[in-house]
Amino acid sequence: MDRIRGKPPFSWVNGILVSLIEDVKSVLQIGENDPGLALLLVHLNANLKAVFNDPRSMFVHTSVREYLFDGVRFCINPQGIAKAICNQIKESGSKTIREQSDGSLAFSFFGHKNGSGHEVYEVHTGKGDATKVLEIQKLDDSHNLHVWLNSSNEGETSACNQINGTDASSYPPFRQRGDSMYIFSADICRSVQLFYQSDIQYQGIPGFRYSIGENFINDIGPEHDNECFCVDKLANVIKRKNGCLYAGALDLTTCLDAPVILTLPHMLGASNEYRKMIRGLNPDAKKHQTFVDVQTLTGTPLQGGKRVQFNMFLKSINRITITENLTTVLMPAIWVEEGIQLNGEMVQFFKKKLINTLKTLDIVHWAGLCGGVGVAAFGLIYYIYQRGRPVKELVK
Repeated sequence: MDRIRGKPPFSWVNGILVSLIEDVKSVLQIGENDPGLALLLVHLNANLKAVFNDPRSMFVHTSVREYLFDGVRFCINPQGIAKAICNQIKESGSKTIREQSDGSLAFSFFGHKNGSGHEVYEVHTGKGDATKVLEIQKLDDSHNLHVWLNSSNEGETSACNQINGTDASSYPPFRQRGDSMYIFSADICRSVQLFYQSDIQYQGIPGFRYSIGENFINDIGPEHDNECFCVDKLANVIKRKNGCLYAGALDLTTCLDAPVILTLPHMLGASNEYRKMIRGLNPDAKKHQTFVDVQTLTGTPLQGGKRVQFNMFLKSINRITITENLTTVLMPAIWVEEGIQLNGEMVQFFKKKLINTLKTLDIVHWAGLCGGVGVAAFGLIYYIYQRGRPVKELVK
């Protein structure tokens, strides 16, 4: 079951503007706080209508399908400076922006993921150590990511760029109470640790429930030895003095090539610096926490839910008239929930092939044990009885 929740209007225009203006490596070298580039910003402001289809505000009404996959079109037949700006956007190489057959551009959150599956995983077979089965060894022929910041020591890979765990389609077998495990999510370019929560029963199949811990996006920064997540790509947004975002938010700019901020749905566990600006939030751990129920012996997922929320900073941009009345705020864009449940057919197959077999073996085991104990007890009693009988002497 996949559920993607979103509600127009969406503010994607501000996201593209922020990305364009803050890309210091761009050809235009547009800098919001650089007075020497004021003229370029004036030109950008004057050509917003041609670039973004005559927007009346920062919000554009569109369908969920267009916003997520098909793309919201802009840069339709631009001329002059507008064309140069559109070319710069196209050459920025953002994964979220694609050129259309008619030369226009389209922005979508997951268009580049739709029907892709281009990642090539090399996984552990479990030979020699069954607890490592299906753990990712390489992604696209690399042992590590090249997304987050690395250590200043040359050649040393940071913890943020390490690939740990499986791809969440299955887990190592022989689970133990109190243990933890990792999954790797290519969608957010990082490994995530799952912690044991409780024993569960899923339609008669025993298992363990795991969920993400508070360290997922709450404990980020130098005080937690993972400042490599603090990419500090966005200027003049709500963040700490050291460049890290406040608790409960992760900057995915280097992962998605777009100024996207990750939180849990309804900003569950996020700092008040972000939540106080948004009305209608109702965080509930039961509804908004990521979890998975795993069969203890085989590592098979029984049910689970991966729940995340993508946000963008809305803010005023110098000399861009359409943004002049904006207050800096982390605005929710979409809440994505991916779920899995073992269906009835698989439940019956699982029970027949594994659970019932284990029960039969358990019965045989205990029956054999009880039988052995019974035989031993009978032998002992018979031995004691024989020892207690008087010995008759043979008369010749």
